Amino acid sequence: MSKPYVFFTNDVFETQQLASKLAKYLHPGDVITLEGDLGAGKTSFTQGIAKGLEISQVVNSPTFTIIKEYYGRIPLYHMDVYRLEDGAEDLGFEEYFYGEGVTMIEWASMIHEFLPEELLNIKIEKISNDQRKITFEPKGERYIQLCEEFSRNEDFSD
Repeated sequence: MSKPYVFFTNDVFETQQLASKLAKYLHPGDVITLEGDLGAGKTSFTQGIAKGLEISQVVNSPTFTIIKEYYGRIPLYHMDVYRLEDGAEDLGFEEYFYGEGVTMIEWASMIHEFLPEELLNIKIEKISNDQRKITFEPKGERYIQLCEEFSRNEDFSD
């Protein structure tokens, strides 16, 4: 397993800014999983990705719809699979994972058996009301290179 990349943000704006900068490095077919407690900032992070992908629609949690699609420079497929029981339903995930857009999955551990082997796992941890520790865990060469390039070129590293 490759090394994790750790970033700290001090408010929602910085969390979204980090995500927006990450979006510049994303390509169609990229899969990002988001893990964190309720209120950690998973949807805020996705909103930042959307901004970086030049999506003008309002992005909110797809908790009750499971999947929302947004269109910008690259399509964004935003999933919240928390309500799926034991990942029992395959909702055509592969269509998204290997499609034309970037897939963001909140609570991805619920569907681990459907996830591709290579992806970027992002853990968001609340340090205080405003501060977050955001850890990128790349799985696969594509995501290792993405994280190395991102941490080398962006001013967010710890």
